[in-house]
This record gives sequence, structure tokens and C-alpha cells, in this order.
Amino acid sequence: MSEFWLISAPGDKENLHALERLNTVTSKSNLSYNTKFAIPDFKVGTLDSLVGLSDELGKLDTFAESLIKRMAQSVVEVMEDAKGKVQENLLANGGLKEKMKCLKIDLTSFVTHFEWDMAKYPAKQPLPSVVDTLAKQLAQIETDLKGRTAAYSTLKATLDSLNQKAKANLFTRTLSDIVNKDDFVLDSEYLVTLLVIVPTQNYIQWQKTYESLSDMVVPRSTKLIFEDKEGGLFTVTLFRKVIDDFKARAKENKFTVREFYYDEKEITREREEMTRLLSAKKQQYGPLLRWLKVNFSEAFIAWVHIKALRVFVESVLRNSGEGTNKLDKPAGFQSVLWVRTVRQIACLPHALPTLWPPGLG
Repeated sequence: MSEFWLISAPGDKENLHALERLNTVTSKSNLSYNTKFAIPDFKVGTLDSLVGLSDELGKLDTFAESLIKRMAQSVVEVMEDAKGKVQENLLANGGLKEKMKCLKIDLTSFVTHFEWDMAKYPAKQPLPSVVDTLAKQLAQIETDLKGRTAAYSTLKATLDSLNQKAKANLFTRTLSDIVNKDDFVLDSEYLVTLLVIVPTQNYIQWQKTYESLSDMVVPRSTKLIFEDKEGGLFTVTLFRKVIDDFKARAKENKFTVREFYYDEKEITREREEMTRLLSAKKQQYGPLLRWLKVNFSEAFIAWVHIKALRVFVESVLRNSGEGTNKLDKPAGFQSVLWVRTVRQIACLPHALPTLWPPGLG
């Protein structure tokens, strides 16, 4: 697992040697992989405006990170049957290099080969305008995310509820997927078919005793129509006038009569509803996943640009002279990307003082 740090190092006249000095120290113990993180020179404006912008960027950074995590979680939820392939769907557009424009690359490669997107976020614009563009872009993505995922989540929740009912025990599960019209005596003035739940260990007892649990039970009328790991669901046909007596005697023998009335229209409706929901989910799946992939990439790219802006603004503020409000030129600094593993985390901070003693950065 890697961790990324953006560092603003004191620069020389040409901002060329900071990366070389960092590489010299970290390469000795293989502490990190370092690369230049190019940030353009922006129109700085006044010191007061940068102070306000610094606070705004901090909030926008937090919002962007939260949005990206929510989008990634949405991809996980949508790809519930293929979670092993989630990572390959969380990619970023290849970048600005001509040969990479049409490629989707992993997030690490995008960060380590970062280039500022001048077309989307022109550096010639005032900094507040650039930040406003990023903020509006992310706000629109969030709005769309809520709308698109809400509909899919409602659909999925309804399906999950129906599936849970189909997987419940025999006392509570839906029966529309297991009963058939032929299992019942219907439209009879005198006869009725009941459903009885029999524990697995009592199958033999049921077969031997069900005809004698009450008068007027139709002989050889029982049939096992479904079973799970705990028991089976049996049909039995008897005269209507002995229903109450049969239920009481069945309970005494640890058999449970499941209240159920076979309504062909209702069962057909339930089956058609399940088919409709499955079809609707399938239709929404492709477009939603494509939208999530495209806009995850857009949000992630915007987030990295926000990180770059924070480094720039904080560097200008740190290196500005006291009593100066008008800043005509950017401060001299070199932005560097540290890429390090978890094992290297404790060692890296100790390397900085040897490179840039206090007072130089």
C-alpha cells in the first residue's frame, strides 16, 4: 500500500535542484519514490484574497475526497456480483500526453504523471475563477450522483427485500415461487387444501398420522412441495368444517398449518413484479456503471487539481513578505510528489530537516 505526499520545497532561481536533493537523501535507504509535480504559475492577486482562498480550498478538498469515496462505494454496490473487478473500473483518463489521451490508467499512474489541464482550468484565469470552476464541477457531479443512485438503490432495496422473503424460513417466506395451481383443490364448497410445515425429523410421523389428526381428512392427499434445511411444506386436503379441529391437533403434534390462500391473480402479479424489477435493474445497471466510471475519473482528476492549487496557495502564503498585500509574482518553490510505502512512513519526516533546515521553507 502506497501513500502520497505533496511537498513544497524551497526553490532556487530555476527551481531545479529541490528534486535532486530529495532524491539524493531518499535513494540511499530507498525511502521513497520522488517525482516533480508540475504546477503552473497562476495569477496570484492579493495576499488577503489568497488567505480566503486557502480556507475555501481546504473545504473543497475535503468535499472532493468525500465525493470520490461515495462514488467508489457506489461502484462496489452496483458491481455486487463482480466485486473482484471493482478496481479495474476505478480509473482516470490517461492525461494530456498525446499518446495517453485515449487511455484509462490507474490512479497511481495518473498522480505520478500529473499535468495541469489548461483546457479545463486555464492558468491565465484568476485563481478564484479556477477554484469556482472546480467547485461547480464537483457540485454538479454530486447532484447527478444522488439522483442516479437513488433510483437504483430504491430498485435494489425492493429486490433485496423480495429475495430475503424468498430465502426466509417456511413460516415467513413468500410462497409464490414454489406453489402451483395443481397443488390445491380450488372452488370447492366442501373441500380445502391446507399447507403444513413439518420438521424434517417428523416426516415419518406426519405420513403415519395426518389422516387421523381429524375426521374428514382426504386419504393419500398429502404431498411434499418444498423443503429447506429445517423442514418441509406439505399439502393436505380435508373438509372445510374440520379446519379448526385439524389445526389444533396438528399443533399438538408439532405440525404448523401455514395460513395461505391460493390466489392465482395475486401470485401472477408477484411473479410479474419480480420479473419487472429484475429487468429494470438490468436496464439501469449498464448506464449507471458507465456514468460512475466516467464521473469518478472526472472527480478524481478535479481532486488532484485541487491538491495542486492548495500547494501553490500555501507556498505563496508561506513565502510572502510581511507587510506585503500585493503579490505580483509567485513565490519560488518546487512542488515534489513523494510516493512511499507504509513501512517507510516513520522514516521520511526525519529526512526533511537534513535537506531544508528551519528557516528555509
